[in-house]
Amino acid sequence: MNIFFVSLGCDKNLVDSEEMLGALTSGGYRITDDESKADVIIVNTCCFIHDAKEESIQAILEMASYKEKGTCKALIVTGCLAQRYKKEITQEIPEVDAVLGTNSQDSILEAVSKALEGKVTHIFTPLVGIPELPGKRMMTTGGYYEYLKIAEGCDKHCTYCIIPSIRGSYRSVPMEKLISQAEELAEQGVKELILVAQETTLYGKDLYGEKSLHLLLKKLCQIPGIHWIRILYCYPEEIYPELIDTIRTEKKICHYLDLPIQHASDRILKKMGRRTTKQQLKDIVGELRRNIPDIMLRTTLITGFPGETAEDHEELMEFVNEMEFERLGVFTYSPEENTPAALMENQIEEEVKENRKEELMELQQEISLDNGEKLIGKTLTVMVEGKVADENAYVGRTYGDAPGIDGYIFINTGELLMSGDFVRVKVTGALEYDLIGEIEDEYTE
Repeated sequence: MNIFFVSLGCDKNLVDSEEMLGALTSGGYRITDDESKADVIIVNTCCFIHDAKEESIQAILEMASYKEKGTCKALIVTGCLAQRYKKEITQEIPEVDAVLGTNSQDSILEAVSKALEGKVTHIFTPLVGIPELPGKRMMTTGGYYEYLKIAEGCDKHCTYCIIPSIRGSYRSVPMEKLISQAEELAEQGVKELILVAQETTLYGKDLYGEKSLHLLLKKLCQIPGIHWIRILYCYPEEIYPELIDTIRTEKKICHYLDLPIQHASDRILKKMGRRTTKQQLKDIVGELRRNIPDIMLRTTLITGFPGETAEDHEELMEFVNEMEFERLGVFTYSPEENTPAALMENQIEEEVKENRKEELMELQQEISLDNGEKLIGKTLTVMVEGKVADENAYVGRTYGDAPGIDGYIFINTGELLMSGDFVRVKVTGALEYDLIGEIEDEYTE
């Protein structure tokens, strides 16, 4: 029995997909990469913003066509869109045989079995606890890095965000389970662990009574085979001294943090339901850079939030110019149903949102190029990702580059390198978001 799996959305969703794939293979199913030959098709959806919702709906409709023209006997939809629109999915798309919520991954085998029997099934587990799935998680990244999801849900309730309603309140994965998962990944050849959650900085507070990310990091650093540990989605107001000290002192932890700040105007931050002010953001960034001088900071911004004035936008531009973040991404505000922000007055026109996004990204492009040029002449440790076709060059990532969202370093060399190798590379040039370098010497820990 062949199963074709579509995973959409964020890296946290990808972890859910890989765990379900592991459960399916443990149940005797084969995974195929040809949807036309699949007996069962599963779509793990996203609906964080409007574009993600549209992509998910299109994927479901495309896969539904294989029930007519392929061998597909059952179509299953899971993930965020399924949690949010469970009734609408089966009403509007009758080809769907089963719908699973965001905390029901452990019921995937049951859903497949019932769907193949011709029973239309809805499985929605309460949004408490963490599902336990059988089998060994199936890696799909195709490289030497993997994501480790350390928590589920969120308690922040920002006014633009639907995550708490579709993922539930914040709940940490027990530390012993995470250590076991990380050890399994290391045994399979993973060299870089990327810690993810809706918010990583609060890890352990619900289980152990206090923030425990620094304790988890110290244990992960002891696992043989793991060379890099990278932390994403750290809410700036939750950064704490022990965490900073652990990042600074533990050699395996990349001097890289993802801090989603969203804006810099105090007025807009308050409307967003964020828990920081512009001055507090400056203080946090300053503290990180003082304690870890070579830290690379990534952030994300939302432009065009309801009521954002030209003055608010200019304030954000000035903030970005002053902070000189090494990595930065911008989203235009997307009004989501059943969120307070969607009902706010003074919604911004799409053209204005896009123009403001473009201005921010043009500014960041200049900052990124300047930051890159400051690295020329320095030697960095680089993980090789692959060879550039028809050239004596390879592509790799430095400690400052998370896969899929940041830049690369292009390594000019006639030497034979393998994906997953670590090499020391001298930076010889900089582009807007990427670096150019040459092999300096072999890497030794």
